[in-house]
Amino acid sequence: MNADTELRGIHVPLITPFDEHGELAADALRALAHEVLDQGAAGLVALGTTAEPAALEPGERAEVVRICAEVCRERGARLTVGVEGGSTRAVVAALAGLGGPGALPAGTLAMTLVPPFVRPGAAGVLAHFQELTATSPVPLIIYHIPYRTGQELDAAALLELAELPGVAGVKYAGGRIDTDAVMLLAARPDRFAVLAADDALLSPLLALGAAGGIMASAHLATDRFAELVELWAAGQAARARELGHRLAVLSAACFAAPNPAVVKGVLHAQGRIPSLAVRLPLLPADAAAVAAATSALDRVTAPAVRSTAAVGRATAPAVR
Repeated sequence: MNADTELRGIHVPLITPFDEHGELAADALRALAHEVLDQGAAGLVALGTTAEPAALEPGERAEVVRICAEVCRERGARLTVGVEGGSTRAVVAALAGLGGPGALPAGTLAMTLVPPFVRPGAAGVLAHFQELTATSPVPLIIYHIPYRTGQELDAAALLELAELPGVAGVKYAGGRIDTDAVMLLAARPDRFAVLAADDALLSPLLALGAAGGIMASAHLATDRFAELVELWAAGQAARARELGHRLAVLSAACFAAPNPAVVKGVLHAQGRIPSLAVRLPLLPADAAAVAAATSALDRVTAPAVRSTAAVGRATAPAVR
């Protein structure tokens, strides 16, 4: 498999919409899945962190996967299923429980964290993923997000993981563009996709050779995120930079409160989900944050006008 081809594009980690009683809004989830695919998303991610998986009951998690699998099978889109991080044994068991033959569309992948909190070191992370790939029924995307897991991995460590059979790519959320990001993209094998995951850094990572991104912000203006991937792939740097700047402003606004509160607030304001509810310990986004994100969204969909002040605001620290 050439992961650069297979995983190229924007993959949307779907939120879990809730109704006015705080219960899973299955019809809204199904409609949202179709909408982002209609607008150019290459695939869906079920039970990513944007879906609040830790706050869902087992039956709700199963229903989310079932709906996303149904839509991806119908649309011929890529499905990735998030598997919560933890001990190696726990992740092995979770991967084994993804379902029997036919339960998931062909080509489904699983996404799982670098082991969080325990900081096992690069050698421990490698041993962890060697164990997972030996038993997983589907290829894996490694989720590298050191500011959440506490485990830094340099380019050499990630390239060693890239050589494991059964590892298709990395969801890369290093929090910055640095030498490790450049070296990873320069030396990655063809079969290993680097997918941007810090939403505001999508454009520079695409410029360096990332295959696409897993973007919570891409619930909004999905078509413009997909366009950005195509512009960089076509070598249209000037247009890509201008659009990338506006999308970075939108992404910063979407992460002004803990994800996915602002995204849900905008989706609710658009009438696309029945409530802006999130589950504790998250709190709903306030009206000012939703208004700021809506304003940034309007600038993304407006004719190209580069605002220096707006781009400056995009560099403010974002809460993820």
